[in-house]
Amino acid sequence: MAVYISEHAQVDPRAEIADEVYIGPFCVVGPQARIGRGTRLENSVSLMGRVTLGEFNCVFPGAVIGGDPQDLSYGGSDTEVVIGDRNTIREMVTINRASEKESGVTSLGSDNLLMACSHVAHDCRLADHIVIANGTLLGGHVHIEEHASLSGGTAVHHFATIGAFSFVSGLSRVRQDVPPYMLVDGTPARPRCINVVALKRNSFSTDVIEHLAETHRLLYRAKVGLENAREILRAHGQLVPEVRRLLDFVEYQHGGMHGRSRELRSAA
Repeated sequence: MAVYISEHAQVDPRAEIADEVYIGPFCVVGPQARIGRGTRLENSVSLMGRVTLGEFNCVFPGAVIGGDPQDLSYGGSDTEVVIGDRNTIREMVTINRASEKESGVTSLGSDNLLMACSHVAHDCRLADHIVIANGTLLGGHVHIEEHASLSGGTAVHHFATIGAFSFVSGLSRVRQDVPPYMLVDGTPARPRCINVVALKRNSFSTDVIEHLAETHRLLYRAKVGLENAREILRAHGQLVPEVRRLLDFVEYQHGGMHGRSRELRSAA
């Protein structure tokens, strides 16, 4: 199928546009944009600077991708945004390109849903199968692992990491790393229980769910400490790979400043 570009769109002739791309009215596509097969820019979408969009993404009206990082130290270097395949980016979403402080890339994986008015700041790295609800704000350098979900109106502090299969409830203030498999809530957000819904939806076994629940109990209710919890779980045959991943994450979290393991990079 041929490319469709509305007569009311402004597309720089140097942009790389694959087959089956749809670019609706009042879109602005800059010279360094690369758009993969089957991707749709519905209308009034802006692609600024070096932006790579993979295949079969759908970007809704008012989204701005690739704008300068909102970082006063940014010196104007040619950083970029790289987005994978089959993502849905809803109305008024903003995704800023990176600063010069890390790899120079703000990235979004594949099969993600970013709802209206959410913001992805410079140097964020998002994996796959993530849901970010309306009005959620990610500070710079935030990392989100696969299958995490953030409810509406959440604010995530810069350099925080959101673990895999976790859930952040609405209006939470995330000041520290969110461990994988946990449901967190509050201002500041704290682990309340394991994210049973996501674990069941993603075919985690009953035994693994029970082992993760016991890990949560030991760490956040009994508060026996990380190493004691590890030994108790090992003694009961519960130290399965998922539990090890959770314990390792918490260990790295404790090694960072303010409960954020990636703050070590900031300090360096």
